[in-house]
Amino acid sequence: MSAVIRATIICLLLAPAAWPQAGSSGVERVLAQMDTAAKNFRSTEASFLWDQYQKVIDETDTQKGKIYFRRQDGETQMAADIAEPDKKYILYSGGKVQVYQPKIDQVTEYNPGKNRSDLESFLVLGFGGSGHDLLKSYDVKSLGTETVGGTEAAKLELIPKSARLRNNIARILLWIDPARGVSVQQQFFEPGGDYRLAKYSDIQLNQKLPDTAFKLKTTGKTRVVSPQG
Repeated sequence: MSAVIRATIICLLLAPAAWPQAGSSGVERVLAQMDTAAKNFRSTEASFLWDQYQKVIDETDTQKGKIYFRRQDGETQMAADIAEPDKKYILYSGGKVQVYQPKIDQVTEYNPGKNRSDLESFLVLGFGGSGHDLLKSYDVKSLGTETVGGTEAAKLELIPKSARLRNNIARILLWIDPARGVSVQQQFFEPGGDYRLAKYSDIQLNQKLPDTAFKLKTTGKTRVVSPQG
């Protein structure tokens, strides 16, 4: 999987006090709530703040914008409108990732190929994905609850079962709003120590989203390139 696709999927994700703080019963309660949300899922719109930390230079880059998910024709589509620091659009639809950079008026297309199932599983983490489906690919552990943006969230740790997946993502932390069964925060750790922390706010569920949210805002002169590998 290319670094850009890996970065894209990574870019790309409020327990009551009586809930157990750890153990299998705590995990089961959260996964069941995610299952319920998945059955009813149609769409999500949210504001995001993405922090990408690079260990080798000890620096963090931050991006802000809006993200959209919707289930259509049996697939989950994702669109990210990055507003800061540089305008950029990311679209996943039809098994293909497209990244549009208005500054150079270029669309770069990536075909995940045999990694498509991995990519889609990352996309729906906490946004329309079944909770118990996580157990197929991850060892899941409850880390209790933690307040995120004023919300008491159930915190889960996911360790990929596949060595191939662990080559890209060593572990994942999800903060789940059990009232809605969606992710309010995600953190993806790469084996080398880099990580991406994604915070979501103003989350709106199952509202009708305009088709324009899932179309790149290109021009008549936009160049399209498709790198290999």
